Amino acid sequence: MAETKPAEGRKASINIDTKLVRQLADVLAETGLTEIEVEDEGRRIRVSRAAAPAAMHALAAAPVVAAPAPVAAAAEAPAAAPAADIAGAIKSPMVGTAYLAPEPGASDFVKVGDSVKAGDTLLIVEAMKVMNPITAPSAGTVKAILIENAQPVEYDQPLIVVG
Repeated sequence: MAETKPAEGRKASINIDTKLVRQLADVLAETGLTEIEVEDEGRRIRVSRAAAPAAMHALAAAPVVAAPAPVAAAAEAPAAAPAADIAGAIKSPMVGTAYLAPEPGASDFVKVGDSVKAGDTLLIVEAMKVMNPITAPSAGTVKAILIENAQPVEYDQPLIVVG
C-alpha cells in the first residue's frame, strides 16, 4: 500500500485494504462470530456485526465457533447429545450475561421441575446494559438449566431445556 502525505492543515488519509475487510466479513458470516480482529505490520483491523433482528427473535440455527459452556445441571442433561443438539433447548438470541433471577438475592425465575406456560420469563440476558427477558416458547416442564447465574453466554448457546 502506498502512503499518502497529508496536505498542510489536513489529516492523512487512511488506505483501507477492502479485500482484507471483505475476507474478514466472509469469515464472520461463515463462522457465526460477531467480531474478528487482526493485526499485521503495525495496522489493526476489526470487523464486527450485530446479529440480525429476525435471527434474534426466531432463534435461527447458525454454526457457532465457541467452547461449550460449563453445564450447571450435568446430571439432568442427556449425556450422549452434544449441548447444541439437546431437544427442547432454548438458546441465547445474543451475546451477553445470563441471569437466572430478576435481581441479586431474589429467587430464580424457574427451577428444574417447574411447569411453565408459553411466554413465562425463564431468565434474563443482559447485553449492552439492556435486560432482555428470555421467555418460554411453549408450555412444558423445565428439564435442565445449562448455565449458572451471571455467566457470560454466546449467541445460539443452549440455556435451558423445556420439554
